[in-house]
Amino acid sequence: MDQPLRVVIAGLGNMGRSHALAYHTNPGFQIAALVNRSDVPLPEGLSTYAIRRSFDEALRDEKPDVACIATYSDSHADYAVSAFEAGCHVFVEKPLATTVADAKRVVAAAKANGKKLVIGYILRHHPSWIRLIAEARKLGGPYVFRMNLNQQSSGHSWETHKQLMQTTSPIVDCGVHYLDVMLQITDARPVEVRGMGLRLSDEIAPSMYNYGHLQVLFDDGSVGWYEAGWGPMISETAFFVKDVISPNGCVSIVMKEGVRSDDIDTHTKTSTIRLHSAATGADGKFAKPDEMLSMQGEPGHQDLCDLEQAFVLKSVREDLDLTRHMDDAVKSLAVCLAADESVRSGLAVKL
Repeated sequence: MDQPLRVVIAGLGNMGRSHALAYHTNPGFQIAALVNRSDVPLPEGLSTYAIRRSFDEALRDEKPDVACIATYSDSHADYAVSAFEAGCHVFVEKPLATTVADAKRVVAAAKANGKKLVIGYILRHHPSWIRLIAEARKLGGPYVFRMNLNQQSSGHSWETHKQLMQTTSPIVDCGVHYLDVMLQITDARPVEVRGMGLRLSDEIAPSMYNYGHLQVLFDDGSVGWYEAGWGPMISETAFFVKDVISPNGCVSIVMKEGVRSDDIDTHTKTSTIRLHSAATGADGKFAKPDEMLSMQGEPGHQDLCDLEQAFVLKSVREDLDLTRHMDDAVKSLAVCLAADESVRSGLAVKL
């Protein structure tokens, strides 16, 4: 139990490099191999590791305890199943897969091989988001969820977005995070999904869209929407909305003025949480003013990746029950893929 867990990391994009740094600095892990299709610049601390080309060969030769999969999403399912069958625990970036059937196949492989599966829902490890979810649950449902994350991207960021859109739309790639937040707040079941989207650039395939909006209905009457757009044409106005409303009030994230949508820390940092109570006094006016919770000192992007991998270590060493974690990952993916289907068909999708 005291020996470091040996880990192979596949995919060295933004998230893969951050996860590799988390493993490198955590004494509970030892990096056995880095895997990427091409050589890429590595940050200080990782430059001493060679980059291998084949994930399967790395599994065979290194026999690691953990596989970290941060490749493009169309390879997640096959890589994860191969890792489980090779005897590894698995951390896989979101989305878990590109189809619900593949997501279920990954979960089944984890259970069949008695291994842990942790999905990269980074907000689950963020103290401010944990507080937001707790405060929303205190309010009680039914809920209105209003959420978006639009990114005005150019240069390298736009190239990355175009690469992602070869397989996954923005409302699927980013939406799974915020559907996961909704599912943590309400225990209700999503029952219907509607979606709309638009292709705003000739630089992406005719079958893809870089702006999307989904609406989800829950069986307790709760409703929610999520919006995501990527590209140089996307507006910086109201690009970050995180708002949960109930009959008893609302809880919201208030961002600082001047933050940019392409700043990766903006995607997770909350700045301030505003709590509003709907209670009124005898005069019909609000019984108390809104409460502003300062989130100063919250973790940055790399800190959150460190927390995620610390959770992987804890899951293995303490044999945590990850059933709800895996179930929520499949449900959030199912909603976002249903929204994608609705965009393409023009019809609402029953779940």
